[in-house]
Amino acid sequence: MPTFMVDTGAQQYPVLVERGALGRLGAFIPPGRGVIFVVSEEGIWRMHGAAVKRALAGRAWRLILFPGGEENKRLAQVEAMAEQMVEGGGDRSSLVIAFGGGVVNDLGGFLAAIFMRGVPVIQAPTTLLAQVDAGVGGKTGANLRTGKNLVGAFHQPLAVAADPDVLATLPEREYRAGLCEVIKHGIIRSEPLFRLMQQQREAVLAREPGVVEQMVAESVRIKCEVVSLDEKESGLRRILNFGHTVGHALEAETGYSRFLHGEAVGLGMLAALRLSQLAGRLGAGLCEQMSETVRAYGPLPSTEGIAVEGLLARLRKDKKAIQGAVHWVLATGIGATEVTAEIADDLVRQAVASILK
Repeated sequence: MPTFMVDTGAQQYPVLVERGALGRLGAFIPPGRGVIFVVSEEGIWRMHGAAVKRALAGRAWRLILFPGGEENKRLAQVEAMAEQMVEGGGDRSSLVIAFGGGVVNDLGGFLAAIFMRGVPVIQAPTTLLAQVDAGVGGKTGANLRTGKNLVGAFHQPLAVAADPDVLATLPEREYRAGLCEVIKHGIIRSEPLFRLMQQQREAVLAREPGVVEQMVAESVRIKCEVVSLDEKESGLRRILNFGHTVGHALEAETGYSRFLHGEAVGLGMLAALRLSQLAGRLGAGLCEQMSETVRAYGPLPSTEGIAVEGLLARLRKDKKAIQGAVHWVLATGIGATEVTAEIADDLVRQAVASILK
């Protein structure tokens, strides 16, 4: 399996996609580091923590268990973990390993970004969504009541170790939710990846090793390429937000309790595809092909009881809105996108309404 590189100019680091990658975590820790803090969730640690223990044998390290879930991705948890780091002997020589899903990678990275004004982090993503998206790229953050990831920092890791072996223990719903992010990468930048997801559904859902490795590796390649070209999301990196604008609004509007992140992104992609068609950027045939591929990896949770007005209000508070204008990522073909703020409000309303019951 390949090792990909993120090269932002100021920093370069490897993203290892390899079975058994967790056993190599120790190789990424620079000499002279102090106490290592592993941020994880209880369930993940119980299933896969032994591999991390072996990788850290002979080093001074402490475990910080986080309750997990989007509802706990809050500043209060960051403060509590920072206090544990101080009590555990943490200082400027310390290092954080974020070992878990997307929430752990986001919050563990944020903790590293602000502890002692910044210590290094190694990302060890254990869910499909985290391996193909959250674990790569240096975006870290926490949620506010008013919206998702409204506080955070760009803090690139020393390395990312993505081990496809751990995906075998992933609950079915978590796995399917992660597939929405894989489909997203195909829609925005890789027709071969989209065709794989469109044509090999049975193999993907059966988690056939060769197919899993292929879709993880291609997604990671795309993410590394985009981040290297635009680290701080001033241009190209915005395409990675395809489906996330409405997806984040759905999560916030339901108190982070109804949807897994990937499920919300799946629904957000359906809205974005519909908006792409309404805005004249995408033909009806391609819109249906892409939408059907997203739906094929469901079922997506019901949107019953969610009001259009509530979601529209959330959109205006999205962190990607600039002076009140939402910048939409629209699909213009398979592997092609356009970012624009020039979308009429009535089209946005129609697109959002199309995913609500």
